[in-house]
Amino acid sequence: MANDISKEILVKMYETMLLIRRFEERVGELVLKGEIKTPCHLYVGEEAIATGACLTLKNEDYIFGNHRSHGHYIAKGGDIKKLMAEIFCKETGCSKGKGGSMHVVAPESGLLGTPPIVAASIPIAVGAALSSTIKGTNQISVSFFGDGATNEGVFYESLNFASLKKLPVVFICENNFYSTHMPINKILADTNISKKAEGFNMPGIQIDGNNVIEVFQAVQEATERAREGNGPTLLECLTYRWRGHVGPDDNIQGTHTDIRPREELDSWKERCPVKGLEKNLLEQGVLSESAKRQIIEKIEKEIEEAVEFARKSSCPKEEELLKDVFKI
Repeated sequence: MANDISKEILVKMYETMLLIRRFEERVGELVLKGEIKTPCHLYVGEEAIATGACLTLKNEDYIFGNHRSHGHYIAKGGDIKKLMAEIFCKETGCSKGKGGSMHVVAPESGLLGTPPIVAASIPIAVGAALSSTIKGTNQISVSFFGDGATNEGVFYESLNFASLKKLPVVFICENNFYSTHMPINKILADTNISKKAEGFNMPGIQIDGNNVIEVFQAVQEATERAREGNGPTLLECLTYRWRGHVGPDDNIQGTHTDIRPREELDSWKERCPVKGLEKNLLEQGVLSESAKRQIIEKIEKEIEEAVEFARKSSCPKEEELLKDVFKI
């Protein structure tokens, strides 16, 4: 347990990770029941990364996600009622029901977008960081992306430009070892993604993405470096998604499309980021059993209120469907 992290932040880490976990599990249930129709890429198993990273940021700092960004939205302080309504494609959603699961935004909290195109958030985050530099606002820009994004040319172009201009941006690779269904060692000749930073004269650090404290400390160091004008950092967070690439597939039913070995999934579940932190907090006396129960009850209540809010909300009106959207 890190002695320099306050009890308040440690408890907040637990609350945030548990909220993400329970929210995602509830979404999975609703998909299986047919209530949710939009494709959902669940964040179960990866909660420590968004949580640890966003707790180091200010409200006005920018983050950009991807197709698997419910966790980023929640960790940055987004309203879960609006998120659930968006996943239900209702007009009260954070994107007015026009984005669904993969296009969530919370500009009031600094989440400016979650473009689902692989690697798309990376250059956008760099552009936002350039804007911050020009305006002198001292805002940090953070891009979350998967290991598959490092196969895209724009990843390298963005790292180069950000380093060249010493932009206040943090690149966070959530390496879950699979690009859809393809293992990383079938794609990359060198699977150590953090080493790619060497070619662009910036720090590249590989960390345990299931250890929220390690993530928090690494991102805190990277954001301090960025705010001081010393440029970007590439963080490779090793983690694992528990569900299928898309949908609530738990690799148990026997009807899944997941090719991952069952033993591999089980070994990562034993390293659960939520349970790991919970165990440490209880052992260290930071969290009591009664406080844990209160947190769980509060989260369950908030999630069910969000579900009911979404169910009762209206779908976007036909005359509104082409508003707030554009084509090239």
